Amino acid sequence: MPQEDVIKTVMKQYIDRFNQDDVEGVLSLFGEEATVEDPVGSPAVEGKSAIAEFYKKVVNGNTRIRLEGPIRGSHSNSGAMALQITTSAEGKTISIPVIEVMTFDEQGSIASMKAYWGPGDMVIK
Repeated sequence: MPQEDVIKTVMKQYIDRFNQDDVEGVLSLFGEEATVEDPVGSPAVEGKSAIAEFYKKVVNGNTRIRLEGPIRGSHSNSGAMALQITTSAEGKTISIPVIEVMTFDEQGSIASMKAYWGPGDMVIK
């Protein structure tokens, strides 16, 4: 099981690489058999090639992540963070407060990422 400091470092790298529009850098943080469920309740994206397709759509030079508090560790192989996701579409700004929970494999790679947000959380201006 990866140490808490490893988990927190990888989660911070996820934010940094996303905000640098570094799709390959984001993907390098995921294990081969990882899953992404964004938002929770939608069909899970399974495997690194499918996750690559997902991130190629959202790491687009237009979407940014802001950490809203400290990254939280656990007594296990997971961590959580509160984020503000901001993007724009059709001339409008969309903000979504999100809680992301990630689990990690033995090598310290992301095994799963779940993003908790609902339609009522979106603010469109």
